Amino acid sequence: MDAIDREILAALQEDGRLSLTDLAARVGLTLSPCHRRVRELENAGVIEQYRAVVSPAAVGLDFEAIVFVTIDRTDPETVGAFEEGVLAIPNIVQAERLFGDPDYMLRVLTADLTGYQQLFDGPLGALPGVRKLSSTLVMKQVTGRRALPT
Repeated sequence: MDAIDREILAALQEDGRLSLTDLAARVGLTLSPCHRRVRELENAGVIEQYRAVVSPAAVGLDFEAIVFVTIDRTDPETVGAFEEGVLAIPNIVQAERLFGDPDYMLRVLTADLTGYQQLFDGPLGALPGVRKLSSTLVMKQVTGRRALPT
């Protein structure tokens, strides 16, 4: 990956809807070499996908919690069942497996506190292998999902 590839990545992270013509102009290439480079970055898995970033508040998801989860065992069956369960709950918008205790960190969005309480008492608590759930409420999001440094 060279400096031009990094410029392409920076530009696409800033605006994934850039046309190839605009992208080529921004990074100082003609259309054909720019298109080839973008295709190579996609094929190599450097660019994983393109998508819209939606405002949670604009779609009624005003309540955010970070949930720390400790599971009973970390054998492959328990971990696999827990992670499958997490994937089945659409309100969990981010999940990270951690080293040490707790075992997982989940970012959860709901409409309000009542919705979160129902999720906590229902599907979250029923996830396979859960020993302990601990929540902290998000007061303010300082940064959203930021572009990776290039």
